[in-house]
Amino acid sequence: MSVMERLRLDGQTAIVTGASRGIGRAIADGMAEVGANVVVANRSEEPGRQAAAELADEHGVETRWIETDVADEASVRKMIDETVDTFGTVDVLVNNAGVVSLHPAEDMPTDDFERIIEVNLTGAFLCSKYAAREMKDSGGGSIVNISSMSGKIANYPQGESHYCASKSGLDGYMTQVASEWAEYGIRVNNISPGYILTDLNREYVEANPEMAETWKANMVMDEFGTPEDIAPLAVYLASDAASYVTGEDIVIDGGYTVR
Repeated sequence: MSVMERLRLDGQTAIVTGASRGIGRAIADGMAEVGANVVVANRSEEPGRQAAAELADEHGVETRWIETDVADEASVRKMIDETVDTFGTVDVLVNNAGVVSLHPAEDMPTDDFERIIEVNLTGAFLCSKYAAREMKDSGGGSIVNISSMSGKIANYPQGESHYCASKSGLDGYMTQVASEWAEYGIRVNNISPGYILTDLNREYVEANPEMAETWKANMVMDEFGTPEDIAPLAVYLASDAASYVTGEDIVIDGGYTVR
């Protein structure tokens, strides 16, 4: 089988949380491009349905939007059940949904800290828990978590202790479940982006040019990444081309953590 053939996901089903925009949308597009049927799992109906329709029209695959709150166990369980009812299996799960806010650690509201952990870490746990049950029964699958370089370094100059804690936790969780689920043919890996210029981040950068320059000064490549820089690695990790890869965390940060 050729390299390109091993990257194909024809007939497989990929769930991408937070897939209506940004990194999640780019990953969903990549999954559809290589033949996967895609579940767009997010909370907002209009952008979710639009993303699913556009993916189907552009790539000729089957898609479905399923309303999902990753921090709510009943919602996650329902999303997995509906995916299996529609497509028969869950072959790929991309835990991309995440939130962030800015607070100095000493002024961090407790409810805000808990909200970030609930979405970024507990959400990935819940989606993985129920997807893994289906993967175990069907002979395996691939889980890709979108973590962050923030799980490994201190963010500066902004205050994001809750976000860093959530991503550090996700790194540890990935390592453990990659070990536990290997015997079932389930591979689990993390992608840790650096500063990626999504639409939301672009607005922030434009409003805070001095902070943006501080970030860029620490990058070897001296430029921000794009969602399209993340998607190819997610496709690779989901595919048979990565059949011998599990328990890995791969950083895509323009060299930010090199220095």
